[in-house]
Amino acid sequence: MTPRNLALSMSAILAAVWGTQGLADASDARAIFSAMSKYLAQQSVLSFDYDSSLDIVTTERQKLAIASSGSVSLERPNKLYATRTGGFASIEAGYDGKTLTLFNSDANVLAHVELPGTVETLIDALRDTHRRPMPAADLLLADVEGTLGPLFHDVKDLGSGVIRNRECDHLAFRTEWADLQVWIAQGDSPYPCRYTVTSIQTDGAPEYTVDVYNWNVGSEAIAVAQITAPEGAVMVAPSEVPDLDELSGNYAVEGN
Repeated sequence: MTPRNLALSMSAILAAVWGTQGLADASDARAIFSAMSKYLAQQSVLSFDYDSSLDIVTTERQKLAIASSGSVSLERPNKLYATRTGGFASIEAGYDGKTLTLFNSDANVLAHVELPGTVETLIDALRDTHRRPMPAADLLLADVEGTLGPLFHDVKDLGSGVIRNRECDHLAFRTEWADLQVWIAQGDSPYPCRYTVTSIQTDGAPEYTVDVYNWNVGSEAIAVAQITAPEGAVMVAPSEVPDLDELSGNYAVEGN
């Protein structure tokens, strides 16, 4: 299929979606989203692996995807261990309710941030104070529905989708700052199998997608690990830990 034919096909698909009636049942979508939120809140211990893709737009207006993989272990209310491995760096982040530890194993540098509180405190501080937001961290909050639900001004139930052979409910939401999509596993464990955030306030509509797999809760979850830096690791300021996010290596941010 040529690029032109692909573009025409995509346009036809989009027209079909928006022209179909009966898919935009907001009440059903909110009920499914609420069930996911309640399920997540009930899990005091959980772990999962993920693959992520950050779609960016270059100054030449070319859209590129930056791929990473990692894992997350969470023990509510205040313990978290997360990893991310990309093409340029391997990053670990650990939190024990008092201190956030950041470690770049490729550069062998380590940083500590005194941050007493909960996982929610950590997420807010990384976003608002340190300008290091955790993508898809909304799904780690104790009350996902209470945090995100009031922001939705357009809600759609798009029916079923399949992620990694798992049938899911596909929901779409609009806020003032972004379009959100979530694919929620059907059945007794309605965890988010895929979560996509598309910026609608930035030229080119950059997009972040995370696919979740190896989902485990309770005694089957992988315990929160402690970061043990090897001998010779250099202690630096948090801002000096390189490549903490996906925009590393060949990429640099320009503009707002």
